[in-house]
Amino acid sequence: MNIVFATGNKNKIKEIKNLMPKTIKILSLKDIGCNQEIKETGSTISENAIIKSNYIKTNYGYDCFSDDTGLEVDELDGKPGVFSARYAGKYSNSAKNIQLVLKNMKSINDRSAQFRTCISLCHGNENYLFEGIVKGTITSKPKGNMGFGYDSIFKPNLSNKTFAEYTLSEKNKISHRSIALKKLINHLIKVNL
Repeated sequence: MNIVFATGNKNKIKEIKNLMPKTIKILSLKDIGCNQEIKETGSTISENAIIKSNYIKTNYGYDCFSDDTGLEVDELDGKPGVFSARYAGKYSNSAKNIQLVLKNMKSINDRSAQFRTCISLCHGNENYLFEGIVKGTITSKPKGNMGFGYDSIFKPNLSNKTFAEYTLSEKNKISHRSIALKKLINHLIKVNL
């Protein structure tokens, strides 16, 4: 079974391919000749995921899934949330985004946060949404050099390590993306895509 994963993020592709059963072959945007940047204009994480999967299905005809993920910090009113990738501005990167989160939380004691992943699947004429959430806390400084994005400042509940201190296989056992992806995989197996 072949399905397109609508992302240009190599780290996400690596995580997803690690979790997918061998019977499901992931096609990249490059594999289908899509070189356009799909604009994420949604006001929520789930809307952005839906926009990307619908774009591929409408313009290329492939069954497709896409994800969007955000870090939601309680005391920052759920921010960075849908703006996680560009929290520090249009030309931000992970280091600048992390720096801004830590700056905005400098005098905050309640450091509760969660990672939320929404996966949108376009299969045939149907749309499906799968969600994964991991609750945790924001550390006072970055720790670890594995992972990507905000992983170095996010410590899942009941853990003494940040996601950036987990190996990929360790992270894939508990991550928000793996929770959502397992729901997607179960659905694909059930409908026998």
